[in-house]
Amino acid sequence: MSTGVRVPPALGGETFREAMSFLAAPLTIVTTRDQEGRPWGFTASSVTSVSLEPPLVLVGISHTSSCFPVFSEASEFVINVLGRDNRELARRFAARGMDRFVGVRFDDWPNSDLPYLADVAVVFRCTVAERISAGDHDLLIGELTGIRRQDSTEPLLWYRRDFRPSD
Repeated sequence: MSTGVRVPPALGGETFREAMSFLAAPLTIVTTRDQEGRPWGFTASSVTSVSLEPPLVLVGISHTSSCFPVFSEASEFVINVLGRDNRELARRFAARGMDRFVGVRFDDWPNSDLPYLADVAVVFRCTVAERISAGDHDLLIGELTGIRRQDSTEPLLWYRRDFRPSD
């Protein structure tokens, strides 16, 4: 049975990527530790609030990310919100084939072994509430369980496939 409504075909990957490049997004680095205690992290622009009650945030992680196996099992993670002076950190944690934490100042969240970056503006501690598979990504829904404000700075944004300060 036809409803008479024409549904346009989905956009191809490159067209979609180009269209999304017009949405400015805050840059973050999402961190956790694996079962052996090694720190892991990746640069993410797909982070957003989901709910006030309870306080929930969403982080998208690609199935092809080298961090995917670790984050698919992690029970907690930290969202490190980047400021305008953190371009090199963003590049480092987006790179493949290297230990991203070598030479990077990081601490552990008090009374835990969750790593957070020492030189960023704000960090959010999250407990995984849900994982949702969506296309080529998983969406990690985290309940916000802590926040540390370290410094006030202008945010670092991802816009038109490049790092941009907010001004």
